[in-house]
Amino acid sequence: MFKKILVANRGEIALRIQRACRELGIKAVMVYSEADREAKYVKLAEEAVCIGPAPSGQSYLSMPAIISAAEVTDAEAIHPGYGFLSENADFAERVEQSGFQFIGPTPESIRIMGDKVSAKQAMIKAGVPCVPGSEGELPDDPAQIRRIAKTVGYPVIIKAAGGGGGRGMRVVHTEAALINAVQMTKAEAGAAFNNPAVYMEKFLENPRHIEIQILADKHKNAVYLGERDCSMQRRHQKILEEAPAPGIPRKLIEKVGERCVAACKKIGYRGAGTFEFLYENGEFYFIEMNTRVQVEHPVTEMITGIDIVKTQIMVAAGEKLPFTQRDIQIRGHAIECRINAEDPYKFTPSPGRITMWHAPGGPGVRVDSHVYTNYFVPPNYDSMVGKIIVHGDTREQAMARMSTALAETLVEGISTNIPLHRELMADAKFMSGGTNIHYLEEWLRHHKR
Repeated sequence: MFKKILVANRGEIALRIQRACRELGIKAVMVYSEADREAKYVKLAEEAVCIGPAPSGQSYLSMPAIISAAEVTDAEAIHPGYGFLSENADFAERVEQSGFQFIGPTPESIRIMGDKVSAKQAMIKAGVPCVPGSEGELPDDPAQIRRIAKTVGYPVIIKAAGGGGGRGMRVVHTEAALINAVQMTKAEAGAAFNNPAVYMEKFLENPRHIEIQILADKHKNAVYLGERDCSMQRRHQKILEEAPAPGIPRKLIEKVGERCVAACKKIGYRGAGTFEFLYENGEFYFIEMNTRVQVEHPVTEMITGIDIVKTQIMVAAGEKLPFTQRDIQIRGHAIECRINAEDPYKFTPSPGRITMWHAPGGPGVRVDSHVYTNYFVPPNYDSMVGKIIVHGDTREQAMARMSTALAETLVEGISTNIPLHRELMADAKFMSGGTNIHYLEEWLRHHKR
């Protein structure tokens, strides 16, 4: 086991990794930008290193700064968390070339799964169901592009091979708009991701967003930890997640889960990962894989009792998974609300000083947050200030607990999206379960403030 790990991230995930290290008896080195000097995990750190000024390009995205911080503190491994450099294959490679262990998949796995085209091809080979579309990157010939679209059937969606975070995609409803949409997406993809390749998929009208969490070790063992429903989204950004997904037959989940495990074994995957699917009319369609821990991992931890972050660290150190598929049991229901520093309905960021922070408590309530009373939320990063996660024996109990927890949460000095979450918990459609990925945006249109 490692004696010292450098945590190359910020916010609540930095605190989450710090806690996992403490439980394992590992020293955690925290890095921070000048804007994050006052964060809770920096104050709690045994060792902390400032890696640069507030802009992430000069701090959290600076590979030389992070690697030299690991060198000066004699760390043995680097945990990238999520976001920033977590899915950057070049970073994973540089970490390992510098003599450290990267707590995540191999650079090769990140490359295969990071490019949507090669990821889809790998999944088709492994028998994972995929959205109908182009076999790979779209050709340059307009006639060929039109032929592919005709075979797939309108509407189609054009996506950047190197895209993510809801960027680099366009829906096309008619042949007349097709070629222009392809060219515009290519130009955007080249500028945003340094990769102009695009591909085409059937655009599903009303799908749900369902994902399968997997864990794999270096000894060819892999398991799936059930599924999460992440359909409550705005502009492709999730705001609320739950597990298990309401109303999907277990047999179907097991079938897809087993395929995901087989795919991991085929590509020699190690660590934590998530297979993301669109689900419509009883069918699963693979869209992408996240080769890192996810924001919503706590809902899976709550229903399985498995610590995903600790397991990530253990398998990176070469240990075998301490459980088999047979050991994994799903108990009860969990919901997570992402608490963001923003206007609850206009979504404008609300950085600033928190004059009062009171977190909820009680049975089955967990709060993952790096903030406290008098903490200053910097304007330089993502607006998430914490997550409230609840667990109950049933979905109804989990929703009741979340409503109580949200009512108990007190945040003053900045705006948060807690009022929106409180309304959603009382929304009849959400309460009945199974809303699709467009539901929240439609709901917001009808509930204009």
